Amino acid sequence: MLRLTGILITIAAAIAAAIVTWPQFFRLEQTFPIAQLVSLRPIVAVGFAVIALVGLLLCLGRRSRGFGAGIAMIGILACAANVGILVFRGLGTSGLPEPTADSVRVMTWNTAGEATDVDAIVTTAIAMDVDIVALPETTDETGKAIAVAMRERGNPMWVHEENYQGWDATYTTLLISPKLGDYAVVESDSAGTKNTSVVPSVVAMPVNGEGPTVVAVHAVAPRQNDMDHWRSDLRWIADQCASANVIMAGDFNATIDHMSRLGADGGTLGRCHDAASLTGNGGVGTWDTAWPALLGAPIDHVMTTDAWRPTGSVVVTSLDGSGGDHRPVIVQLEPVG
Repeated sequence: MLRLTGILITIAAAIAAAIVTWPQFFRLEQTFPIAQLVSLRPIVAVGFAVIALVGLLLCLGRRSRGFGAGIAMIGILACAANVGILVFRGLGTSGLPEPTADSVRVMTWNTAGEATDVDAIVTTAIAMDVDIVALPETTDETGKAIAVAMRERGNPMWVHEENYQGWDATYTTLLISPKLGDYAVVESDSAGTKNTSVVPSVVAMPVNGEGPTVVAVHAVAPRQNDMDHWRSDLRWIADQCASANVIMAGDFNATIDHMSRLGADGGTLGRCHDAASLTGNGGVGTWDTAWPALLGAPIDHVMTTDAWRPTGSVVVTSLDGSGGDHRPVIVQLEPVG
C-alpha cells in the first residue's frame, strides 16, 4: 500500500512539475495560480532544487529509497528545465552598442508615482540618450516636469498622457522626441474596448502617417480578482500590435510565458517581439527591486514589429534604491529596410 501511495505521489509530482515549468502546453499559462507561479520562474527553479535535495535525503532510508529517487529526479529535471529556459532567454548583457544615425532608444520605467525621484528619471533618460520614454504610474504633471528638465539638458520631449482620474497608478505618461515627428494620442476610454481596463495605456500615432505607432503599455496586475481584466488587457495589447510598424513599451504585468497564445505571424504578442529576449536580457527580473534581478519577474518590456531590429538592451539594476519597485529597461532599435 505504501509503495502504491509513493508511486501515485511521484506521478502527481511529475505532472505538477510539468505544469509549472511549461504551462503553455496545458493551456494554463493565464490561469490562477499557475500564471503567478510561472512569472517567478527563478524562484520556482530554486524550489525544485530544494525538492531534489529532499528526495536525495529520502534516498538515505532503505524503505524510502525508491520514492526518494523518483522525487529527486523530478526536482533535478524540473530545476534544470527552468534554468535552461532562463539561460536561453538571457541572464543579462553589459550595455548598448553605439547608436547609429537611425537608432531609436526606448526606455520604460514604472515609477510607482512619486516613489521615484524625478531627477533619477531625467538623469537616466539623458544618460541613455533615449528617444521614447514610457512611464506607467506617472502623472501628466510629473511627465511635464521630466520633459522640461530634459529640454533644459538638451533633449526635448513631447508629452502625451492618459488617465482614469484617480491615484498615480491610473496615469500613464509617454514622452516622444520631436526628432521622431509630431504625434497625437488616439482616443481611448476605460471601458476596455479602446484601452486597457483598470489602468490606462497610451496609443500615439504619427500625425503625418510616417513612423511607428508608439504604445505606452500598462496592464493590470494578475491579482485573483482581476484575472479577467488582466487577460482582456493582454488581448487588447496584442491587438495594438496588428499593424506593420509598432513600438510598444511599458509594464505588461506579464512575462512572455503568458503571451504564448497571443502571437500572430510569428510574433510574441500580436506581431511584436520581445526585444530583451532577443538581446540577452529576457530572463532578468524587472520587478521587484527588493529582490536580486535574477530572482525577479521580467514583466516590463519593449516590443516591436519586424519593422525594427533590437541591437541591444539593458535592465538597470543600479537604481534599485531609487524608491520604485520596477527596474528601468532600455532598448536600442534599428529600422529594418
